Amino acid sequence: MVTEDGTVVLNKNVVNRSTPFLQLIGDLPSGTPVAFEAAFGWSWLAELLEDYGFEAHLVHPLRCKAIASARLKNDKVDAAILAQLLRADLLPEAWLAPAKVRQLRALLRHRVSLVRLGTQLRNRIHAVAADHGYDRSASYWTGPGRGWLAELDLPAASREIITDALAVIDGLAPVIDRIDGELHAHAKADPRVKVLRTLPGVGEFTALVMVAEIGDITRFPSARKLASWAGLTPTVRGSDLKIRHGHISKQGSVWLRWALNQAAQTAKRSPEFAASYAAIAKRRGKKIATIAVVI
Repeated sequence: MVTEDGTVVLNKNVVNRSTPFLQLIGDLPSGTPVAFEAAFGWSWLAELLEDYGFEAHLVHPLRCKAIASARLKNDKVDAAILAQLLRADLLPEAWLAPAKVRQLRALLRHRVSLVRLGTQLRNRIHAVAADHGYDRSASYWTGPGRGWLAELDLPAASREIITDALAVIDGLAPVIDRIDGELHAHAKADPRVKVLRTLPGVGEFTALVMVAEIGDITRFPSARKLASWAGLTPTVRGSDLKIRHGHISKQGSVWLRWALNQAAQTAKRSPEFAASYAAIAKRRGKKIATIAVVI
């Protein structure tokens, strides 16, 4: 805690709970600016600060070079540096998404994790069947496919793995359906989703991920700035008169890049992108061509 002239009046550790934190800063005037790093589990602190009238500032983890390059690193040193940067209005900030946006992000990411879990279990079943020399060209998950799985001559442990995996897959289905219903209601209420769905390859879910991860689009003055924030622009290395462009930076939201990549898999076959995708893929490869479609 520092005064306006930079004098340190308090520097101590406090337990990460609301009550001891408020006991420490609760007497400060409303609107007092508070800086905190984007560490694990920071949302509760942002909500606490907002609820009690403090001015919350989320520190950009990659741009705070004063901390990253410090020779002596501990919580008290880092906190003192953040306080002085905040006082001097030199704090590199990350956008602090509103609570509703953070909740939508959480729901979307939860759905992705559940779908990925189902995919992992399906792959496990395929692997168990293949390990005993069984394969089926048709689906494993329809009625005939389930019947085929049930009739396989398998050892007890392998049968148990398949049975348990199928049970979890069946348990995930209604949960994912419920979440899809909630997300559909979000999509219908947001006109931005309707606009984004006019883009090739962008469905309702992809559009929601774009809306939630990007947030307030007006914070980006240009499309290039948005692409850079999303980690979709190439890294640049220069010395003297030579400039080299590398792979994309992959900074920013990994969820946004994933969603855009999924959309590009469909968009690259559309009339708008098919020719340019094929030309770039021939010269630079399919991965770079796909990123070109995203950008």
